[in-house]
Amino acid sequence: MFLIFNKFGRFFAGLLLLFLSGPLLLGQSVQDKGASPSETAPPLRRIALFSSGVGFFEHSGRITGPTAFTLPFHVNTVKDVLKSLILAETPPEASDQGGSPSVTYPAEAALDRTLQSLRVDLSGNPGIAELLNKLRGAEIEVSAPGAISGRIIGVEYRPSGIQPRWGEAAENEAYLSLFTPQGIRIIGLKEIASFSFKDPELNADLNRALDLITASRDEEIRNLKVNLPGRGNRDLVLSYVIPAAVWKVSYRLDLSREKPLLQGWAIVDNDSDTDWEEVELSLVTGRPVSFIQNLYTPYHLARPVLPLAIAGTAQAETYASGWAAEEPARAAKARFPAQAAADMAEQDSSFPRAEAMREMAAPIPSAAYNLTQGTVTAARGAELGEQFEFTLKQPVNLARRQSAMLPLVEGTVDAKKAVIFSGAKALGGGPIHPAIGVELANTTGLKLPAGPVTVYDGGAYAGDALIEFFPAGENRFISYGEDLSVSGSLTASNTRTISAVTIRGGIMTVSRKQGYEKAYTLRNASGDAKRLILEHPVTAEAALVEPKDFKERTGSLYRFERTLPGGQELTLTVREEAPLLERIVLSQLRPESLAAYTVNREIPPAVRDALQRAIALKQKADEAQAALSTLENQKNRLVTEQERIRRNLEAAGSGTQQGQEYLRRLALTDGDIDAVHAAIETAEKNLLTARQAYETYLGSMELEE
Repeated sequence: MFLIFNKFGRFFAGLLLLFLSGPLLLGQSVQDKGASPSETAPPLRRIALFSSGVGFFEHSGRITGPTAFTLPFHVNTVKDVLKSLILAETPPEASDQGGSPSVTYPAEAALDRTLQSLRVDLSGNPGIAELLNKLRGAEIEVSAPGAISGRIIGVEYRPSGIQPRWGEAAENEAYLSLFTPQGIRIIGLKEIASFSFKDPELNADLNRALDLITASRDEEIRNLKVNLPGRGNRDLVLSYVIPAAVWKVSYRLDLSREKPLLQGWAIVDNDSDTDWEEVELSLVTGRPVSFIQNLYTPYHLARPVLPLAIAGTAQAETYASGWAAEEPARAAKARFPAQAAADMAEQDSSFPRAEAMREMAAPIPSAAYNLTQGTVTAARGAELGEQFEFTLKQPVNLARRQSAMLPLVEGTVDAKKAVIFSGAKALGGGPIHPAIGVELANTTGLKLPAGPVTVYDGGAYAGDALIEFFPAGENRFISYGEDLSVSGSLTASNTRTISAVTIRGGIMTVSRKQGYEKAYTLRNASGDAKRLILEHPVTAEAALVEPKDFKERTGSLYRFERTLPGGQELTLTVREEAPLLERIVLSQLRPESLAAYTVNREIPPAVRDALQRAIALKQKADEAQAALSTLENQKNRLVTEQERIRRNLEAAGSGTQQGQEYLRRLALTDGDIDAVHAAIETAEKNLLTARQAYETYLGSMELEE
């Protein structure tokens, strides 16, 4: 093999390290030139796009004998492919002949390591001088310009002799040293026109390195090679799940008709570098769990260095460580029984027939927008576990990097117009306008995905709305504007009343009712009566008292339905109550606190009388305590006086006249102290008796009023 060099003696191996920018694949396969497969992969036949941002891709076809092909994937999708790839051959016994199927692929950052393992190392895009220097000892034949054969001693650099320009470094020229039969030859690399290796193994390694570089020019593509060693004719189904653009949905709702028409379109993006040709496309709505696990990157665990297994060492161990008043949700059939029955008669396999819908269309002036003029062929719908799958009736052709709007659903729905007043918005103060809305009953038999709704009414565009996931048989409100002819406001007030009092075991339990009242006032300035839906925010832990006839309830609000007459005003008062309990230990209350309950007219009379008796007993106990405290203070004063007299006696001496006076006074004080002691004992008994009477009374009270 000969290699050609430019006049500067540089060899460019063209190393581009395995990856390219931009995704290539959403399923289509191509041949790996380096792998030389026997045939291409079976064609892509089916795609299922999920609203969770992944896609299921399925190839199927007939294969014969041992088969190998490659599937290129964007580097960011390889982890998902390794997690989800399925190979199924029919009949299965055909795959058991000749060996087991396998899928091989280049490890991450494997190109440099593979190139480095070859004798001709082209990793790092080496120049000719560097390459030849790595192959010292190899035998080559160079043309410079005559043929020279020899073994490589090495490559050295010598000054070129050209005077460099100011600020530039001096140039060096590379020279190859060869050991030849005629001796050592020094040859400038710029004089070499070509060379070849004499060793066939070196040529083989060089050829392999160049093949690897050629096969890995796309930096962000990984080729997975599928090897199927089975025999005979058999059918192959190959599938995998990879990230895909989320499919969207948009609706059109025509309220101009006698039976409103809902039309849904799916927006699908083929953001791959592969054309979809005659693909069966399914669109799945739901929220499956989906995650990425890095199965592609090789992991190497650090291992501890352990001492030799001799006496005294231990082995290593690891340790693992909106419902209605009568039910949660009314079915659409229950709300609009006659209309729902008529709709179900129109439907074929849970989908409305376009012909039937056209026959039932209300006449609209030719100048008006008529949604039925664009009647579409709806997709087939089916349950898919807890999700719902739409499958387009015709195969899809969608070029790479293109998007399309595809028909999803078309059918008549039950709809009732209304103005929707938000109590939550009215809490901000001032008058507000209710929303113009419509209550839809999903009689299509389909679980409809969330999406925007463009509303047409009266032969013209009426506004835009949004709708969340809409299960079959449910009702849902949407709003698409504000009704400026209606305004409303609210006033709010709170009350707190005692509803019951219970005394048991010395504990008084006061049950109160916290009342919340909101009065909504709405005025209709137009001459037409309107159907009003008033949304009242639910007060936490409170029960609805008035009115009882709410239309439905969600987790956060009640909906009340009323008729708002034209040119009139309507007031709706909503009352809620929440229970409050207060537990009071009577023995710990001060007399004034007990007295406050006895004068509270919300407290039942029997409870007030019982508390009045408790106050009297409490007062006796307090009086006994006060008497005892007075005697103890008197005793303390006498003891202090006694101590003073004793000190004076010691100073004066007992034999003096003054000392005799101190002795007399000391004896009198002792008598007074003895008398006070006796009184204190009596007072303590009185206090104990009073306290016991009070506590016994409190503990024996049993009242429930």
